[in-house]
Amino acid sequence: MKKIDLHIHTVPTVNDAQFEFNLEVLKKYVSTCELDAIAITNHNLFDAAQYVDIDKAFDILVLPGIEISLDCGHLLIIDDVNRIEDFEKKSEQIASQIKKPEDTTTIDYLIDVFGDLHKYLVIPHYLKKPSIKGNSLERMAEYISAGEVDSQKKFIRAHKYHTNITPVLFSDIRISNELDPFPTRQTFIDCGDLTFSALKTSLKDKNNVALSRNNGNSFFEILDSGLMIHTGLNVLLGERSSGKTFTLDKIFSAHENIKYIRQFSLVQKDDKACEKEFSKELKRTRSQFVEDYLSGLKSIINDIINVNLRSDNREVEKYISSLIASAEEADKRDAFSKTSLFDESEFSISEDRALKSLIPSVRHLIENVEYRETIDKHINIDSLKELAVELIEIAREKSLENQKKKLINSTVRSIKSILKRRTSAVQVQDIDLYNVCLNQKKADKFSEIVKDIQEKMIISEEQLQGFRVVATKQPYSGAGEIKTASGVVTSFKDAFIKYDEPFEYLQELLNNESLSRSDLYKLFVKIDYTILNRDGFEVSGGERSEFRLLQEINDAQNYDMLLIDEPESSFDNIFLRNDVNQIIKEISELMPVIVVTHNNTVGASICPNYILYAQKEFENGKIKYKIYSGYPTDQYLNALDGATISNHEITLNSLEAGCDTYENRRQRYEAIRNK
Repeated sequence: MKKIDLHIHTVPTVNDAQFEFNLEVLKKYVSTCELDAIAITNHNLFDAAQYVDIDKAFDILVLPGIEISLDCGHLLIIDDVNRIEDFEKKSEQIASQIKKPEDTTTIDYLIDVFGDLHKYLVIPHYLKKPSIKGNSLERMAEYISAGEVDSQKKFIRAHKYHTNITPVLFSDIRISNELDPFPTRQTFIDCGDLTFSALKTSLKDKNNVALSRNNGNSFFEILDSGLMIHTGLNVLLGERSSGKTFTLDKIFSAHENIKYIRQFSLVQKDDKACEKEFSKELKRTRSQFVEDYLSGLKSIINDIINVNLRSDNREVEKYISSLIASAEEADKRDAFSKTSLFDESEFSISEDRALKSLIPSVRHLIENVEYRETIDKHINIDSLKELAVELIEIAREKSLENQKKKLINSTVRSIKSILKRRTSAVQVQDIDLYNVCLNQKKADKFSEIVKDIQEKMIISEEQLQGFRVVATKQPYSGAGEIKTASGVVTSFKDAFIKYDEPFEYLQELLNNESLSRSDLYKLFVKIDYTILNRDGFEVSGGERSEFRLLQEINDAQNYDMLLIDEPESSFDNIFLRNDVNQIIKEISELMPVIVVTHNNTVGASICPNYILYAQKEFENGKIKYKIYSGYPTDQYLNALDGATISNHEITLNSLEAGCDTYENRRQRYEAIRNK
């Protein structure tokens, strides 16, 4: 198995933060990580002179490459060492297209420049941002050698379940003086003589790649010291101050997208303060649910916000007054006031929202790839295209008609203004009575909808390891609650007086310049969360901590690795065994997990895949933390320097306070057991 890293940056470009390349750091990186091949892949740039200098400094395979910013994602193109001059010329054409960070090029241009892409190693960002996917990935499929991922978790997932694309994990590092510690994102490949063509051939089969040299995808290197951990569940044991937390901190610093539940982070110190913080955190983590639930109300408010009944009433009064005055002075009308245009009404212009939303809907049906087969089964695509064309033509006709109406209205207003200046007769005020009536109906319906929404009701129940999270909607009970919900320092006393009249209440909110219009929907109905225990009662302080731990662990599914430092510090053994162990085991099926513990309920009962043991040693008067590791069934655990330690002894010492204590406790339990 050969260890490779084919994604390394050595030149700062417009796509990078500034850094200064250091060849000695690259040498140390290659040596420390024992790499057998690397590729130089700068953003949209290939520096041939620098590449030659780097190649001369190593006796391993160094390949020329470039990372290209496509409009659909990023892509690595890597070439053979024997085609440097040609590769440089083609890379210059790519560089000419990318002058600013937001600049990109296209797949068509890429193919025009490089020609037959089968000659190269083509590695798109696959499960890594900015990724190439969908139609673009399908279009490139015949050229793709492998797909780059950004974590061990995604590597394993792609290796097991995804398409035929071979996953590869590379460092994507900038070689500079600040590079410390070295990343452990590299890939092992089963390959004989390491050449460009051999790499290209081996990458065609995903069974040729792995995360470790000897253990396939069951293990991977977690630190640049060479420490390996299992891709499942690891338990880290050790005495007090032996380096357990130090090791977790080091792992956390060396990797990205890690969920780290630190020791004592969930312990309650002040009941009232913790309850308030707990409630606040609960609402924050479920803010998306609130956003989705109130999305309908939000869209209604965005529409009704432009309705001004007071203004409409004033316009109606002006219209009636002018109509009466005009009738009373009918005998005084002259030639100017008798013209047809003097009291002419303007055309009503409305936007056809149904048509406006229908066109993109039909277009979506035409362009959809994921459900193409199902759509074609029921609707002929040619008919859809004809429908789209006809709808677009109707939209154009309506748009042209509205433009004509606007022009006529403008002309009518101008003529009416001229006629009005030439006569003393009263001109009837122009008004759209239909729109006035429609606005009143909108306001009435808005009030009706809001009152329905404000009725107290359970709107969601979520189960989590015996706990129930119940979401309830209800009206606000006072101005203080509305102020808290708004997050704005302003008075809601006057507004709350109108709270039972939703439309009038909205007008009061609109008059408050401190409030953002986009957030007004949150101030009409209160959504509260209650956590209930197994018996259906609200949780106690200790149970709140239990729920937070379960929630934090459950949240780890959004990350690539989970670290937990001594969960037993705050919880009882029954909870740890029945709830925590189960959820940790489930998550370890999806990602690497490391749990630090002194507790046999977690350490032994959880049945880990791998054991780590931390030990503090002194070397030349300095503290050194050594890690031993092995399977739970191994007689001895091994350190990287070859030292060994008894697994039986350290397990009993860490989890049972030693063999004598364990025996004494066992005899006591035996003595009180029913016989």
